[in-house]
Amino acid sequence: MNAPSDAAGVKVRIYSSDSAVEPEREFWLNSIANDYWEREEDDDFIGKYYTYELYPTDKAHGLGETPGVFATAVGVNGKRCAIIDMESTNPEGWHEDNRPELGSPSDLVVYELHYRDFSAHPQSGYEHKGKFLALTEPKAIFYLKTLGVGAVQLMPSFQFATIDEDHLSWLEYNWGYDPLNYNVPAGAYATDVHDPSVRIREFKQMVLALHRAGIRVIMDVVYNHCYSVEDSNFQRTYPDYYFRKYKNERGEEVYSNGSGCGNETASERLLMRQFMINSVTYWAREYHVDGFRFDLMGVHDVETMQEIRQALSDVDPSITIYGEGWSGGQCALDAALLATKQRVKDMPGIGAFGNEMRDAIRGPFDNDAQPGWLSGNDGYTESIKFGIVGGIEHPDVDMQKVNYTDEPWTVEPWQHVSYVSCHDDMCLFDRLTRSFPKANEDTIVRLAMLAFTPVLLSQGIPLLFVGEEVLRSKQGVRNSYKSPDVINQIDWGNLTRYPKYFLYIRELIHLRREHRAFRMGSAELVRKHLRFIPSDNNIVAFRLDGEAVGDTWRTIYVVMNPNGKRQEFHLPEGKYKVVCKGGDISPNGLSTSKGGRMLIGKQQTVIVVATN
Repeated sequence: MNAPSDAAGVKVRIYSSDSAVEPEREFWLNSIANDYWEREEDDDFIGKYYTYELYPTDKAHGLGETPGVFATAVGVNGKRCAIIDMESTNPEGWHEDNRPELGSPSDLVVYELHYRDFSAHPQSGYEHKGKFLALTEPKAIFYLKTLGVGAVQLMPSFQFATIDEDHLSWLEYNWGYDPLNYNVPAGAYATDVHDPSVRIREFKQMVLALHRAGIRVIMDVVYNHCYSVEDSNFQRTYPDYYFRKYKNERGEEVYSNGSGCGNETASERLLMRQFMINSVTYWAREYHVDGFRFDLMGVHDVETMQEIRQALSDVDPSITIYGEGWSGGQCALDAALLATKQRVKDMPGIGAFGNEMRDAIRGPFDNDAQPGWLSGNDGYTESIKFGIVGGIEHPDVDMQKVNYTDEPWTVEPWQHVSYVSCHDDMCLFDRLTRSFPKANEDTIVRLAMLAFTPVLLSQGIPLLFVGEEVLRSKQGVRNSYKSPDVINQIDWGNLTRYPKYFLYIRELIHLRREHRAFRMGSAELVRKHLRFIPSDNNIVAFRLDGEAVGDTWRTIYVVMNPNGKRQEFHLPEGKYKVVCKGGDISPNGLSTSKGGRMLIGKQQTVIVVATN
């Protein structure tokens, strides 16, 4: 293990069970090099549990027991490391499991998912409500395949601190952004928390079921902070090494809070960097995870993210990496070194979330009542266009009119994650009802359809928050990270309440999957073959040269009208089939057109395809 080289010693305690009061054996590790301690033992400890304890100055006062930072199996609540045979946790067919093929990250439509949100509703019909196994049930697989998503982005799935695994309650809830053991699946989502093998096996069963359905698995990882410094495995292993500090105005050294959660980890330090690399590659190899979403990636340094990209490429180049390109506060590291959106150009193979498009579509993050482009107001179209091209440099995008940035920050379009809502914000339905308080239900549905159109037809990686395709509501709660199921659960009865809306979202996803023009995957191709059409009244319209990128649709026009009344648009004379109009989509065509003057319905999209 890693521990300070000047420590007095590191003691290991072996326990017969997770609940045993006294250890059955104790021994000291040997210091073998700077910061490294080890000891070889011939005994078979399978089925036992162990902890470490660091004694920093003398062998009378330790820092407290810990399972260690590299624990891969733990007992209830993760206080002791379990010694198990990992091979025994592999479900049948695990060694034959393969990652679903992926030509380009642009080919993905990502579905951000929380296990409990997805399956907890009393009428959901799931047997394993709130568990990993819910995603193995035929109903779940059928739904995800019908929707057409290419990957699920699982909200934190490692073991976190604030749920008592031994006394699980449906009133107790947490998203999991309070890390405890980074390399162990959360017991809260397992069917048996007392057998340390079960959570591991069931996570693998979930991955296997999704892979067999052609769906990739992306994990949300939270290496930027710990639940608490004092009780963290990091602090009890190597005090103050893994966390950044700074001197306050009184000259006192205090923990920096760039995460907004009370502390921030120091990715630039060798052992923390190695830990992050080892952790993600462990999940990729042991659990066949296909991608990683980095929470507050802007807390980490660029060099660490570059090394993570290289290490994962060595496992499989198709593994996807993206993250939040910002921090939760000021970090105790030079801002120029941090892995923010502005440094994405220096991180090949890594993407970031595009909040320019998000806030332009629906309104600013910090003002729920203020609408954006959906209201037909001025000042948002360039930001929408910036998101549609995937954040790249494009001749038709005026960067001086884009919000939050004055220069492109991606090299390739798939480095831009396009979205209009995600977990830590109002869901779209609640946001629309807040910013359009006088709108009736039909208007809210139209606005929601319009909001997702530029997202799902963008050249980046589109992301859809679980339940948004059925107009989920969280009853106006914005940051529902610890709200009970009555707030967070998805009412799947909305499928029958808003069938046209669900079909619209599903068909948009299928249009994207079937037509490469919507996912060219190359900045050069996007600059050449996606061109915006100058339009009045904040209409966003663009033309795609599908033939040039091997699409079966030769030329495609997309016209989006955010205004509360119909608008005219002039299409070149020709022969066209109308594949989207009035909230209906049919790839075979809803009607035909000869071009010329077209009327675009209020708050609606028209998509036409040239047939001559």
